[in-house]
Amino acid sequence: MTTMMIPVTDLCDAHEDQLASGAVRVLAPVFRSFGARAAFAGPAATLKVFEDNGLVRAMLEQPGEGRVLVVDGGGSLRCALVGGNLAKLAEDNGWEGVLVNGCVRDTRELAACNVGVHALAAHPRKSFKKNQGERDIGVQMPGAYIHPGEWIYGDEDGVLVSRERLHD
Repeated sequence: MTTMMIPVTDLCDAHEDQLASGAVRVLAPVFRSFGARAAFAGPAATLKVFEDNGLVRAMLEQPGEGRVLVVDGGGSLRCALVGGNLAKLAEDNGWEGVLVNGCVRDTRELAACNVGVHALAAHPRKSFKKNQGERDIGVQMPGAYIHPGEWIYGDEDGVLVSRERLHD
C-alpha cells in the first residue's frame, strides 16, 4: 500500500516556507533507488548501526504499519546492510521503504520487492550479525538529521524529511 504518489519535486515547490524554516529538509542527492517501488512515504523508524544488520532484521520482522526504516549505517561502503531477504521481509511486514546511509546487495532481488529501497551503493559483502546499535533515536543522514516519527518522502528525484505529514 503506497501512501503517497505526489512527486518530491511538487512537495518541495508547495512547501518552500517550511524548507526555509527547516521544518522540511532535503537529503543530499547521494541516494540511489534499488527497490521496485521508486516512490514511497511514511513516518520514520530509526536505527544507528555500523556494518552490522542484526537490528535491521529485528526491526523489519516487526509490523511496518506503513513506516520507513531509516538506517544510519555511518555511510560505510565496506559491506551491505540490506539485501533481498530483508527487502522481502520489509515488503511482507508492511514497511513502505528502507532508507540506508550505507550499502545494499542482491540488487536483482531488491528490484523485485514492492518496497522502496534507497541506499548509497551496492556492495557484494554481507554485514556482521552482532545485533549492535541503537534504535528509536535521532540519526544523522547525508544532508539532514532525522527524528523518529518524522515523515520521509522518497522518489527518483530525492528524499524529503518533514516534521509533519505533507499529504492527505
